[in-house]
Formats: sequence, C-alpha cells, structure tokens
Amino acid sequence: MEKIKIIAMDLDGTLLDSEKRLSEENRAALQRAADAGIEIVPTTGRIYAIIPEVVRQLPFINYAITVNGAEVYDVKNDCVIAKNELPYEKAVEIMAYLDGFDVVYDCYQNGGGYMTKAYLEKVEDYLTSAYFAEIYATSRKPVPELKAYLLEKKQGVQKLQFCTKDQTLRAFLLEDLKNRFDGVAVSTALPYNGEVNDENGHKGGALQKLCEHLGCTMENVMTLGDGYNDITMLRLAGVSVAMENAAPEVKAAAKYVTGNNDESGVAQAIEKFCF
Repeated sequence: MEKIKIIAMDLDGTLLDSEKRLSEENRAALQRAADAGIEIVPTTGRIYAIIPEVVRQLPFINYAITVNGAEVYDVKNDCVIAKNELPYEKAVEIMAYLDGFDVVYDCYQNGGGYMTKAYLEKVEDYLTSAYFAEIYATSRKPVPELKAYLLEKKQGVQKLQFCTKDQTLRAFLLEDLKNRFDGVAVSTALPYNGEVNDENGHKGGALQKLCEHLGCTMENVMTLGDGYNDITMLRLAGVSVAMENAAPEVKAAAKYVTGNNDESGVAQAIEKFCF
C-alpha cells in the first residue's frame, strides 16, 4: 500500500452524522492525520459556501472538491485550481426537457445557487428533509425564470439538479438523462434528487487534478463515501472505503467498508489505513 497523502471524504452520510454533526472521534482522527502531513479534502456535491461551518472552520483544510467535482478549490489562497462546467446551452436544453415532468430544478454557477422563483416557493414540497429545505431557502437566489437567466448570462453551469416526489420518475430520469444527453455525468446524492454535471466534472476526475497539483498519484489517496456521486473517486483511489450505510452499488465500487456515519466510520478507517 502506497503512503496516504490525501484523505478525500464526502460529507453528508459520510463525515457528518445523521444530524449533520461532526463527531469528536472524526474531528480528532482528521487532526491526527493532518498533523502527520496528510491533506484533508472535503469532497462534496455542495458549493463551498454551504459546506457546514463546522467543516469549513477546521484549520487544516487547504483544499476542497466541490459541486461533485466541477471545481477544485484552494481554500487558503481563495482560487480555483481546476474546473469542469456544463455548457450553459446544454443546461438550458436539459431544463427544457425537465419542464415536461413533475420536478423542480436549480443550478450552481460561479459558486452560487439559482432557481426559478416559482420553483423556490414550492421546493419544500419536494424535499423530505427540513435541513435541506432550509439550505434551499437560504442559498438559492430566485430569478424570474432560470433558463432565461442562463441564456442572458452565457456562463457555464457547475451543476444542475432536480427534485421530485415520485421515486419511479426519479429512477427513470436518472437513466434517461444519461442516454438522452451526450457529455453529461448523472448521479444522485439524496433520496429525492438527481444531479447533472459535465462528463468530466466528477469527484474522481477532480481528485486526479488535485493529485497533479500536489505532485502525487491516486495511489496516494484514500477516499470515503456513501453516495452514487462518490463512485468515481472510490474506483480510482489507492484505498477506497465505503460507509456501512452506503448503497450496495457504492460498496461494490470500494475496496473496504467501514462503520456507518453515526458510528464515526471515517475515524475508524483513518486509524486502520493511515497509522
């Protein structure tokens, strides 16, 4: 086993417990790894601004991979190392297609969230979590109509995401979007959503870019995750660890399985593979 130089971990369902808290066990393990010279890299579907403060305030966080890998962010120098964005024209095309279904959708662009005002006013009806309803309410900027906004701005989209109450529809769209639109990566991180990135904007590819920047290889990386959007980084890392609470397909992509996110499974894996 190569020496671990980077620990890249998902947040929701992985590092954070079911109440979105960072356990003392996980915090202590991350600190011990950082003290040993290992880069600790939050790797999330969120934009950096809505990473929980308890994570952003960790003093040893130098880099973050955000928006499912659309951006590799240098925290200390406040600059972007690498990015892979969905062309705005394709985002608009996908949104127009989604207009035919009972969904609401939004997007991330330039580190901010945007949503059609009418969708934002009813998004709570499509969510199963008061926590994420609050995130939508506080982090999405309402615009009169999102497709028109993107066509006016003419800038790339970091991620497009949709929410639906219908699980059958969700499963159909997750598969159909991959087949219908070229050049996209389709994943999901929550029980009610779907996420669309540029085909190169995934967590595994972003980690490869970070390795190039730091002068190491994926063999020097340990990844931890629980969601479908973690599969690319689990498949590529030298040491890949799925949480016990992960879906079977996610566990199949990893070399090892650790405890669940309510048992500080991240700390268990760090102690096992890094020391």
